[in-house]
Amino acid sequence: MAKPIEGGCQCGHIRYEIRGNPKGLAVCHCLDCQKQSSSAFGLSLDVDPAAFHLVSGTLKSFDWTCDSGRIKTCTFCPECGSRIYHGGEWGMSLKAGTLDDTSILRPDSHYWTKRKQNWVVIPEGVFQCVDDG
Repeated sequence: MAKPIEGGCQCGHIRYEIRGNPKGLAVCHCLDCQKQSSSAFGLSLDVDPAAFHLVSGTLKSFDWTCDSGRIKTCTFCPECGSRIYHGGEWGMSLKAGTLDDTSILRPDSHYWTKRKQNWVVIPEGVFQCVDDG
C-alpha cells in the first residue's frame, strides 16, 4: 500500500489521512467556490469516502444548495473555519489546499468555466465544462 496522503486545517485542530489514490483533481470556477476559497476558483480532489480517515479533531458541517441545484454537505474545522471536504450522493471532494504537500496536485478538469475569471488560462487539452453538468 502506498504511503497515506496527509493534511489538515489551518490551525492544526483537524488532521486526516487519505489511504488510496485520489480519482482526480477538479478546478471549480463557480461563484460558491470563489467565495469559499476567497480566490478565483476552488480545488476539489475526488476521493473515495472510505479512503478518508480523520486522525484528530472533530469536524462540523452544514448543507448547501449548489448552483446546479444539488445539495452538498460542507465539512469544516470548528476552530479556524477551514473547509476540509464536501460530500453528497455523488461522493466526496477534499479541499486540496488542505494537503500538507500540494506539489503533487495536477488538475485534470475545469468546471463552471462560464464563471471563470478572464485572466485564468486553462491549459490546452484539459477537460472543460461550462457548467456543472
